[in-house]
Amino acid sequence: MAKAWCEAWPEARSVFAQADSALAGKLPGGASLSQLCFEGPIDLLSRTDVSQPAIYTASVACWRGLLAVWGCGENAVTEAKVLATAGLSLGEYTALHIAGVFSFTDGLELVTLRGRAMQDAATALPSGMVALIGADEAKATTLCDEARQGEILVCANFNAPGQIVISGSKAACERAVTLAGNHGMKAQPLQVAGAFHSPIMQPAAEKLAAKLAATEMSAPHCTVYSNVTAHPHAADAAGSESIRALLVKQLTSPVRWAESCAAIAANSLYAGATFHELAPGKSLTGLFKRINRDVAVTNHDQPG
Repeated sequence: MAKAWCEAWPEARSVFAQADSALAGKLPGGASLSQLCFEGPIDLLSRTDVSQPAIYTASVACWRGLLAVWGCGENAVTEAKVLATAGLSLGEYTALHIAGVFSFTDGLELVTLRGRAMQDAATALPSGMVALIGADEAKATTLCDEARQGEILVCANFNAPGQIVISGSKAACERAVTLAGNHGMKAQPLQVAGAFHSPIMQPAAEKLAAKLAATEMSAPHCTVYSNVTAHPHAADAAGSESIRALLVKQLTSPVRWAESCAAIAANSLYAGATFHELAPGKSLTGLFKRINRDVAVTNHDQPG
């Protein structure tokens, strides 16, 4: 994750050096974040309390590398002519950092606490997530209603047309997998720690709220789309409380990624703009092809 960016650009290496210093001795197994990102092991890196600071750091390192490629300096958003940012779930923190809402280190503290709190909430109650293929919101909601049986089961991620993830207790998820075919959908259990973006994450939301309240925030320098509303966050300093509230709500609410991307693609203010996906991975590029095939996304999983 982002190793090639660090090898190519000192600006990217600096981001990982900051993260390694901030998280020294705080990660499972005692390894540095850069060691886990570059070398694994994958089972440890896949833990949500590790993967969240890892993905955030890799994305910001990629961003700093891109700015160096583009020859941009301190006024990065202005010089790079960034019009809008968005991120799926955890990625919303990268989007807010790029927009200047909080510093890299403050964002790292937030996502590290978020990962640990979500891991704790997942451990406290056996739960999971299931990807539904061939779903729309009405069909997914009907399936949840049928499979819930007094437990928790809700829509969690609206990723792209025909792809929705549901989230809830382990037993309810198992029932949903069995029943999905009756509703014309294919169901695939996901290898995740627990039921993210569901009421099961309420304990994590409460811990995150306390940390967010103590985090300094500024007005965004560009438009940033909220996962919860699929609309832009408040754009002035007074809107910091709204941003905090929506980040807390994000943990227990569905991520409306498909709506966010569709809104950005349809906005005339962004006509002719280029779309970029930061490292690591290429998942969002694939999702965007399903959301709007007329928009080309440049992926930066690797430099060059």
